[in-house]
Amino acid sequence: MHTEDVLRATRTGLWRWDSATGASTVDVRTAELLGLPFRQDASSDRGERPLSVAGPGSEVPSGAGAEPGTGPGAGAAKDSITLAEPSIRSRIHFADYVELTATATLALAEWELVEAVLRVVDEDGHVVRTVRTRMVPVEEDGALSLIGTVAQLPESTGKASHETEEGHQHSREAFLLHTGRALAEARTTAEVLRVAGSLVIPGFKTRALAVFSLERGRLILVGPAAQRPVPQHLLPFIDMSVEADHPAAAVVRSGRAIYLPAPEDYRREFPAAWPQVEPIGNRGWAFLPLVISNRTLGAWMVAFPEPVEFTPEGRSLLTNVARMLAQAIARTSMHEMELQLSSGLQRTLRPTRRPGIEGMKLAARYMPSGGGLDVGGDWYDVIPLPSGRTALVIGDVQGHDVRAAGIMAQLRIALRAYAAEGHRPDAVLARASRYLAGIGRPEVMTGSPDEGGGAGTAQGQLTGGFADDERFATCLYMEADPVTGTLDIARAGHPDPAIWLADGTMLIRATAGGLPLGIEPGTEYPTTRLVLEPGETLLACTDGLIEIGGHTMETGWRRIQSVFRELAAGSTGTPADLEQFADALIRSAQQPLSGEAAGPLADRREDDIALLLLTLDPAYAVERAAAAAGVSRRTTFTVAQAEPDRIGEARHQLQGMLFDWESEDQIDGAVLMLSEMLTNVLVHTEGDAIMVAECSGNRGNRLLRVEVSDTSDALPHRRTPGELASSGRGLMMMEMLAGSWGVDPRGEGKSIWFEMRENIAAPAWA
Repeated sequence: MHTEDVLRATRTGLWRWDSATGASTVDVRTAELLGLPFRQDASSDRGERPLSVAGPGSEVPSGAGAEPGTGPGAGAAKDSITLAEPSIRSRIHFADYVELTATATLALAEWELVEAVLRVVDEDGHVVRTVRTRMVPVEEDGALSLIGTVAQLPESTGKASHETEEGHQHSREAFLLHTGRALAEARTTAEVLRVAGSLVIPGFKTRALAVFSLERGRLILVGPAAQRPVPQHLLPFIDMSVEADHPAAAVVRSGRAIYLPAPEDYRREFPAAWPQVEPIGNRGWAFLPLVISNRTLGAWMVAFPEPVEFTPEGRSLLTNVARMLAQAIARTSMHEMELQLSSGLQRTLRPTRRPGIEGMKLAARYMPSGGGLDVGGDWYDVIPLPSGRTALVIGDVQGHDVRAAGIMAQLRIALRAYAAEGHRPDAVLARASRYLAGIGRPEVMTGSPDEGGGAGTAQGQLTGGFADDERFATCLYMEADPVTGTLDIARAGHPDPAIWLADGTMLIRATAGGLPLGIEPGTEYPTTRLVLEPGETLLACTDGLIEIGGHTMETGWRRIQSVFRELAAGSTGTPADLEQFADALIRSAQQPLSGEAAGPLADRREDDIALLLLTLDPAYAVERAAAAAGVSRRTTFTVAQAEPDRIGEARHQLQGMLFDWESEDQIDGAVLMLSEMLTNVLVHTEGDAIMVAECSGNRGNRLLRVEVSDTSDALPHRRTPGELASSGRGLMMMEMLAGSWGVDPRGEGKSIWFEMRENIAAPAWA
């Protein structure tokens, strides 16, 4: 005899319950026992998994179900339907359903048999029969389910078929317990709305549930969830004023619930809204305010297909649900606002564009620690420098709070400013350390301590009470030259960088360094020069990546090396994809570390993570080296303040270098601009002027670049001189004559330059 014959003879049905979604797949017999409408082949087009029995002693292996048309239960698989959790829940006494879900959760955890006696109820909540279910856990494609049988019990052996008032009270208590747990486990407002839209309320036969949210004086229909696009009949209620003639608006205005037992009550109380409500077909309504801490969040509507008598017990039940719903919405809304704030803050404080360096491959990542707000003091930055090089910065401000993020933002801006001025790495960190030490401590910047308590108190008020919250920061600052592969590194208490050599060997490159920023303003930060060869990869990171999982510096670097080996999978040298390597490092930090992977300090708090990966682009290095070798002529000349007559010698040198330049007008223009730049230095500064002129490229298409530098920080300004003025026309002349020109800060001073291309047309003034 086949299994399906036995099931048919014993009037037994099959039931599969999905633990992840709560959905149930049942056959015809189970649907009949639960009083559910059944449509033949309802799941045939949806690829549902077949129903099969895999109990103890079954030949079906654990973790795999039978294929359609084979094995036990094959016949039943042809006629099955999948139903959402509310459909099943509406046909089972709520106390029994809560007991079933608790038992099922325990069975999945302990991998044992589930056995329960369930009272089946009709649409009015009256018990019509009692059934017994026996199910066992199975795992298919990584999803956990319970699968088993359902059979009816004789009335004499089942639970009482007629409920007393005590039974009704038990059902309501079980419903509130289940609803409270579901709302407490909801992590987002969308999940709360999903729970609110799927409630099966004991004693009520509901037809629709909706949530109206109060936003800036208007009521917005936000539930039921997943109603997009919005049905036509709900369009009038999507967005309405809080002063509208509608029960939801009246509830929000008064803060009191409104019960409308029948259509005539609705028509009498709200005549303006009734013409839009009547076509929907509801015949009873309850509108309850969503209030928390005397603040109204909106309104909750429960609609019924038939007129309803709202007993005191029923009103109390609806009121309790509304309170729980308001609590859940307030909690998830606050959580979502915190996440939005933290993510927006992080986006604001970090580079808005994907960082990149011409001639180098770069990958960067940031990952918050995951505790509390997703903000912290770790950061990275990529800064173009006036010299044509690129600065890479990675650092970590002490702390994991909003204060650390704010200091990080200030420090990042300061570092960018110092770097843009053209300072060398040691000078950039020295200035940044003095700046950080001076935040909240004005005596560090002015050199004079506070006298008395008044100034200190005022400063504390200006800094928002953070005057005594002194922080320090570690930082690694690198200047990268893609042509030569050189890296000039200054380090302030930060972990040393690591380099993977061409054969896959990882070395921790020791670099000279000083104290973390902000501890001692006068600290010096020596510079170390490294050369990054083709095929090598450099990693600079904060200590959060190294010490994740309680690792020390030594064991943490070994863990990172193991990630590289797994990614390389037998190959050596630079990873083919730096982005993939960066993702692998972040994934290794996100995964829980246990056993041998965990460090000796496993109970230590996790930290934020920032990392930079850098390697040379060999093709670009060759191209730039060839371009640099193509500089055919170069001359340098210094004009001292006491020797203004040497300006004429500088003009002659430039003319001599351009002896074969095709355009005489361009030669005259270049000599005129050089004379103007040198004269401005001698007139408006107190230092010497240094000229550098380069001519590169092939004849007929050569590029001339002339640069004059001085030690003054004063920048030239364009003016509009009068007809009789004897000065003020220098920049106007350069705009007319030069192909391009500019002024670059250079640390202690500035540089003004212009470029001309040989093959351009004659200037417009000629």
